[in-house]
Amino acid sequence: MPLLSRQPPPTWERLYQDRQGSRRGESLDLRPPDRDAALEDRGPRTEIAPREVAQTLPERIPQEGRGGLFETCANPCCGSGWLHLLRSRTAPVFEKGWNCSAACTLARVEAAVRREMDGRAGPREGHRHRIPLGLVMLEQGWITAGQLRQALDAQKVAGGGRLGNWLVRQQGVSEQLVTRALGLQWSCPVLPVEFHDAEALTALVPRLFVDAFGALPLRLAAGRLLYLGFEGRLDPVVALAVERMTGLRVESGLVQGTHFRLVHTRILSAAFPPVELIESGSEAALIHALARAVERVRPVESSLVRVHDCLWLRMWRRPQAGPLPEQDAVQDLICSIGSHAS
Repeated sequence: MPLLSRQPPPTWERLYQDRQGSRRGESLDLRPPDRDAALEDRGPRTEIAPREVAQTLPERIPQEGRGGLFETCANPCCGSGWLHLLRSRTAPVFEKGWNCSAACTLARVEAAVRREMDGRAGPREGHRHRIPLGLVMLEQGWITAGQLRQALDAQKVAGGGRLGNWLVRQQGVSEQLVTRALGLQWSCPVLPVEFHDAEALTALVPRLFVDAFGALPLRLAAGRLLYLGFEGRLDPVVALAVERMTGLRVESGLVQGTHFRLVHTRILSAAFPPVELIESGSEAALIHALARAVERVRPVESSLVRVHDCLWLRMWRRPQAGPLPEQDAVQDLICSIGSHAS
């Protein structure tokens, strides 16, 4: 009996249907029964489209203006927020909370930085065993034992290189089969790239992360599910950071090598939101730089997440009207964090 079953790469429609099918039964009707009866007696109900749209937006993104005169400072140690009567209550906002002063902004940014840095130098997760790529392809009958042996010998003589690349270049194995085997190895889908709209998706991920980590935003399904493509192996750290920042559910998958390189080149040539790159000499300097940026931009919302050895601060200049932010409405700031900030 084969260890792994052969399955053709899924289409976008199949991926979304499978995702939706797994979540059926989670929605609840919270309206009281008497209200339903009253509505039925009055005739057919009229749906309010703007309310529906607002309910589908990510929780992270502000959808309307904040409170008025009595908005309180989000810094739990603040004792003078009520004194700042002349300071706007709509901005600056950091992680869903208004800051009454630059000192409170600094305190909340410091807490966020320490939260993201917490455990960074701790023990790594245990290695998750994966069946070697060669054995996967051998079990599926996609290569022979002789082809595998020759590819491994070439890899050893060369001193490295991916086994899949050696199988394609030296043994004439289909690149599509290698990608399918990698999908089985990582237990993830192989994502198609047809109808990819690079210009529409660049606001979701900074250009630096697309270039350095090979994270391709491929498609947004129903305004809630983002498909993120990688080549060769997944990057769960980047996927989690994008999910936390955007409020979207992220489904990671692999893309065939030649297709990945075409889309990667195309998306890097598209326009991205403005980004500022900074390096700090100490953790204290990093915290002050982030806090100054929030005070300078005065965003209606901002958030901080860690991506490998970077801190990603995103600031929204105005409320977001849909699941995709407008490029001129967001400002990114990316800080590199070295050993000094451990």
